[in-house]
Amino acid sequence: MIQPSNSTNVDSHTDSITIEAAEQLIPIESVQKILNRSRASVYRYANTDPKILNPPFDARRLNPEVREDKEAPLMFHPNEVARFAQEVLGIKQVTIEVTQPVETETNRLLQAILHELQSLKNLLESQK
Repeated sequence: MIQPSNSTNVDSHTDSITIEAAEQLIPIESVQKILNRSRASVYRYANTDPKILNPPFDARRLNPEVREDKEAPLMFHPNEVARFAQEVLGIKQVTIEVTQPVETETNRLLQAILHELQSLKNLLESQK
């Protein structure tokens, strides 16, 4: 399952969308920037229903990712935003580039810990 990103960096131009988020889900604020529309407009475009948590897909609306509770924020997959921009808003060419964030020292340390734990697990399993 794709997880929402708390720190999504979005750079949008008239013909392209660049999203720096490994998790690939973008919040409504980023969709607002990408589509160059007001927050209210994006909410009007979104396929939501106060009575149904996850309404069925609607090709004429901007479909958010599945939510597990009504209080969860609306999150969108970049491909859905691109589809909506092309098919509904008539933007001729939309390019989405998802880039991996720069690896930090914390990421390297966590990877080293993971490899060490995997080695220990393999060692323990081989001793059985």
